[in-house]
Amino acid sequence: MSSQPDHPHDPVVPQPASTPEALRAAVAQVAPGSLAAFDAERAEAVGQARADVSAAPLRRFTRQWAVNVAIARHPARAARLRKLEALIAETDDLVQAREAATEVGRILDVAFAEAGLKRGDA
Repeated sequence: MSSQPDHPHDPVVPQPASTPEALRAAVAQVAPGSLAAFDAERAEAVGQARADVSAAPLRRFTRQWAVNVAIARHPARAARLRKLEALIAETDDLVQAREAATEVGRILDVAFAEAGLKRGDA
């Protein structure tokens, strides 16, 4: 089975359940270079959850990584997002930066929806 989509806009993998195990398996497929960050952030979230006696840090962690996977599983979308973020960081043109930020917002809206989340929910 190929890890490349059949068409440029097809996802590499289906959107996984928002559990640490399912998200880690998806990260291993779509962004293996991010596994160390995933594991470190997961350990930090677990530690914070224990210290706070709260599930909130784990919920934040899974939300963040569910959105990251929703973006990364579409290679063209992920590349476009990286390009837009670089443009925003480098440009002095306010109009160009606003247009790029608007497109970033649209990408995030789609990623949140694919992850089954609403933007702004904590």
